[in-house]
Amino acid sequence: MSVKLYDAIDRDILKAIPNPSKEAYEIKIKIPEFTFLGVKEQPDFANVYLTFYPQKKIIELKSLKQYVFQLRDITVSYERLINIFYDDLMAVYQPDRLRIVMNCNPRGGISSKLTIDSDWSARGGDEKYRDWAYGGVDDNWQVLM
Repeated sequence: MSVKLYDAIDRDILKAIPNPSKEAYEIKIKIPEFTFLGVKEQPDFANVYLTFYPQKKIIELKSLKQYVFQLRDITVSYERLINIFYDDLMAVYQPDRLRIVMNCNPRGGISSKLTIDSDWSARGGDEKYRDWAYGGVDDNWQVLM
């Protein structure tokens, strides 16, 4: 069996639907069975939380499910994967804001949590939302004070 690396991830699986509203709103998506192969080709599992502020396009959930499903056969590190996932979602949907939180299940007694947000100035954002300044949000998307 040949190993599929991160460059085999196909962003063309992601499909967009026209945003039915011109008003501001937030979409929250939880992916509780996010699975991929770690760099040692052992399965890794995570809960992924997307916070999405749409502009002209919204995520077609069936295509998101298919995109995520392809990752089960991809060998990639957490760090590279969250960045690829972020880049693909930004390229396809061009949201006003995208925040991804990946809570990885423990392996060897260590778990990790990765976060990426288009609003951060380090990512080219304006930091207009600044909810991170209040401690962010927990796994149930409750604001931490």
